[in-house]
Parts: sequence; C-alpha cells; structure tokens
Amino acid sequence: MVVGADPKDGKGRGVVLSCSYEARRFGVHSGQPISKAFRLCSQAVFLRPDFHLYGTTSSRVMKLLRGHGDKFEQTSIDEAFLDVTHSVRDSDEARELAGRIKEEIFKTEGLTCSIGIAHNKSIAKIASDLKKPDGLVVVDPNGVEEFLAPLPVSAITGVGEKTRRFLKERGVETIGQLQMVPGKELVKYFGKGGVWLWGVAHGLEQVEVIDNRTVKSLSVERTFDEDISDRRVLLKTMKELSSELRKRTEMGNFEFKTVGVKIRFEHFQTFTRERTLRTHESGEVVLLEQSTALLEEFRDDTRKVRLIGLRVSNLRKVEQRGSGLEAWMNS
Repeated sequence: MVVGADPKDGKGRGVVLSCSYEARRFGVHSGQPISKAFRLCSQAVFLRPDFHLYGTTSSRVMKLLRGHGDKFEQTSIDEAFLDVTHSVRDSDEARELAGRIKEEIFKTEGLTCSIGIAHNKSIAKIASDLKKPDGLVVVDPNGVEEFLAPLPVSAITGVGEKTRRFLKERGVETIGQLQMVPGKELVKYFGKGGVWLWGVAHGLEQVEVIDNRTVKSLSVERTFDEDISDRRVLLKTMKELSSELRKRTEMGNFEFKTVGVKIRFEHFQTFTRERTLRTHESGEVVLLEQSTALLEEFRDDTRKVRLIGLRVSNLRKVEQRGSGLEAWMNS
C-alpha cells in the first residue's frame, strides 16, 4: 500500500507520504515522486491521505504516552521520547513498561508501535528503528559501543546521504569505524556537529527530553495534477486550504497570530510569504483574507504554479470561555 498523491497510471504529481513495508521491498519510500513509486510497484493499492484521521489518532496516542513518563517530548506526528528515570528502577522494569504501552496502544487504536529503550535519546531512537514493525529493543548501558559498532553510520539520526558519502570516502561506513576517528578530526570535518557525532557514536550524548506539549505550527499543501496559470483555480484551492486548516486549528483548540503562504512554480522555484496579525484569530474568513492578500504579491508572475500551501504559527490554546462565570455561579 502507498499513501500519497493519485499516481494516474504513472503520470501523477506529488509524492509518497508513507507506504507499507511490503511496498518498501520494491524500492518505494516516503518523499519519492508518486510517478516513480507507480513504476516500481504498480500493483500496490494507492490511497489518498486522510490528515484529519492521522491527527486525531496521533492526539489520542500521544495523550496515552504522556501518562507513562516523567517527561514527554513529541518530535513528529508518530514519534515521541519518554523520560522514565523516576518511573522504573532498571532495564527489566523499563521493558515491562514498554510492553504495557504497546498493549494499550494496540487495544485502544489497533496499532502496533516500535520502542527503543536506552540511557539517552539518540541510542533509544536508533534502537526503536531496528526491529520495525512492532519491535522492542533494550540497550544495555554497559554495552552501548558494542551495540552500535556493527550498525551503518546512517543509523544515526541526522546523518544523511551527503554525510554518509563523505564518511565513506574516508573509509568510515559503520559506527564502529566512526568510533575510531579522533574527536578533533570530526570537529575539523563538521565543526560543532563533530562533537555531537562523536558523542552519539560513543553513547555519550546527553540531550535532555524536553517536555514540549505545545504545537508550534500547522500547515496544509496542495500539489496540482498539472501546472496551472488560472488564477480562479488558485483562489478556489486557497479557499479549500483555508477551510481544511481551520478545521485543524479548531480540532486542536488553537488560535493563530501569523499566517503564511507557500507557492511553488514550474521547475520547482519555491517562495514563502507571511504576515503577523495584531491579535490572535481563529476564523476561516481571516485565514482566507490574509492568504489571498499574500498571494497578491505573485499576481503578475506569469509562471505556472505547481503547488500552493497555507500555514499558521504563533499558536496559542483558546481559553475556556465562561469558566469564570461558572465559578462565580457555583460559589
């Protein structure tokens, strides 16, 4: 199964948002053009995304996770860190806790998840990726370097293709080989990032779990099936995006103060514009007015448009109206 844009028999626009492990065996992966995914695995079932479903499900799962940790840090719609230092006494109790979490998520949502347990965030993240789907990996704090040594350097979050190639050219392909590189040499290669890389490779990273329960921004985008130049289509699409984003802010009980638009022309030239309002707002009318005004900056541009997007940031939770009155009435 592939989730993303409509492939239109190999001529579709947009990208893969996610795919099943079965599809990945054919070379399909997230971020890939949907047309290439169709060529690689035309027998897959292609589904359009349902962001409302993903958002509401994620909110329920994250709420469940918050109840199990001393600190909770959500890093994406489907990933989070839990600091359980004061909740468990040892690795065995941590494993038992992870098992209960997996059972609760499956019982309430019908979903599996993969959990990594370690003494710091970077190792826990690496461990969580090792036995997907439905994995559980516990890393002994006394054997971290041995655990990491056989893994490819790309297992480290933040080591992308460019860094992987750079290290490979210097004979470094595994984390074990990376452990042999002096820290000063890594600093020479990567600056301050070299300190972090050395720390992760030796299991010494000490970044704390940050209890971040606040969403910083929300956004929606639309990739057109064909590059367009019809302004009426642009405005109609922006109205649809405003309505969709309004529903998401309402679902999260948010007000916004900054509105931004994104426009991608043919040949992938991309521009963004944003405007900060005097006060926090929540209405669809305000969203549409501000986004349309921002689009006006590109009114005279003759290039065809491939994608437009809408984003709100500078968010705050809407106060519960009437609570003061209720308190007075009950006094």
